[in-house]
Amino acid sequence: MPDTDDAAREDPILQALASDRPAVSFEFFPPKDDEGEAQLWRTIDDLAPLEPTFVSVTYGAGGTSQDRTVRITERIAREAPMPPVGHLTLVGQSRGEIETVLKQYVAAGVRHVLALRGDPAGGPRAPWEPHPDGMSHAIELVELVHEVGGLSVGVAAFPEGHPDADGLDADADVLVAKARAGASFAISQLFFRADDYFGLVRRVRERGCDLPIVPGIMPILNLKQVARMAELSGAEMPREVLDQIEPLADDPKAVRAKGIDLATELCRELIAGGAPGLHFMTLNRSPATREIFERLRADDVI
Repeated sequence: MPDTDDAAREDPILQALASDRPAVSFEFFPPKDDEGEAQLWRTIDDLAPLEPTFVSVTYGAGGTSQDRTVRITERIAREAPMPPVGHLTLVGQSRGEIETVLKQYVAAGVRHVLALRGDPAGGPRAPWEPHPDGMSHAIELVELVHEVGGLSVGVAAFPEGHPDADGLDADADVLVAKARAGASFAISQLFFRADDYFGLVRRVRERGCDLPIVPGIMPILNLKQVARMAELSGAEMPREVLDQIEPLADDPKAVRAKGIDLATELCRELIAGGAPGLHFMTLNRSPATREIFERLRADDVI
């Protein structure tokens, strides 16, 4: 495993994750059309003054929207005042095609990628079917990134365990193996209880691994939408959260307000407990993210 201290001195993202101030980053999803892409750039422009440590653009479900994701990530590297982390999955791609995308990223000035297995084309619960000339595990992608060179690599983490994992301990073993293969940071799947995040961190540290794990934050702005995303990812909507949101279900403004309150409190708890930063899943809209950010900044949390 690479020496963490040496890597941190060379890598601005690791420097930020190791600093006394929590790092803040934003995640966008790939727009489906030109209008959506224009909205995404408005959001990027709106969030740029918050000086995020990095931003990332995901792939669509089942690996779709890859070309648009790569193009937007490259444009962020060229034009935006914040470094991008390029998402990369194994879905529907040969090893050679993935290597080509990695080289594209390097040529465009992208210096970080997030190496993911990705969800099967049939959905997160469908059986995994690798490309005939592809790979099956994120650790293989981490190794390939290092073979290509010129990129720092992050990986996914799952506070409640990956849906395919044989329990929480086995899931932690996989994350540690990815770190030992060369991953230098991790970003977690969405979750709603700080204890789930801290439990994952504890299991990883017990295995002698100091991989920085950034918690992924998704405020509940639309209950049905977030509940569906949680279901697909294997995350639980805790009863203590639902008890506060469900009575407001017929009032979208009240749901949004309560969702922002809950997300802000979760962020406070995570930072107080030692999380190295916060990764906001923005859904390509800036107001809620800005509102949470400004509350946390006003309280000197970030």
